[in-house]
Amino acid sequence: MPATATSSRQARQARQARQVSSAALRFGRLAAMGAVAVLILIAGVWGSWGSAQYVMLTKGRERGTVEVTRCGADTCTGPYTPLSSGSPARERVVIEHTAAVRKGQTYTVVVKPGTGEVVRSGPAGVLYSWVPMGGALLLASVVVAGGLRRTRVAWVLAGSGVALLTAAFVTI
Repeated sequence: MPATATSSRQARQARQARQVSSAALRFGRLAAMGAVAVLILIAGVWGSWGSAQYVMLTKGRERGTVEVTRCGADTCTGPYTPLSSGSPARERVVIEHTAAVRKGQTYTVVVKPGTGEVVRSGPAGVLYSWVPMGGALLLASVVVAGGLRRTRVAWVLAGSGVALLTAAFVTI
């Protein structure tokens, strides 16, 4: 009879050890996937903020228009006409050549301080500057759904990303 009590105790200890290790693995997966999702979202904000800061925080910045006269592989150039007081006219400023910039068009822009580079302003500029964040939201939704098993949160992230990308596409 003592052998039965010993084997019963060993089985109970083995079951508890499996439960503890299973809980530790679950926690490790949640911590790792949560860290990956947060890192993806931080990277999206970091990638977007490089141009979004100039478009969103325009107080004290030089604002004006640029008429695109020449486009190369990566950049377009044209004369800058100021709209804000204290901003000098420039014969040539540089704007990034994207699908949203075409030769012969005039765009409202904000000058990056201390450079001859400009970024689009207005609703189109704001939405376009946050496109990397839209991509990060989509990518993070996959990590949240698969790694964290939080499907509702994943759908919210994916919906936000799709809405942001669609709005940027429509306005540009």
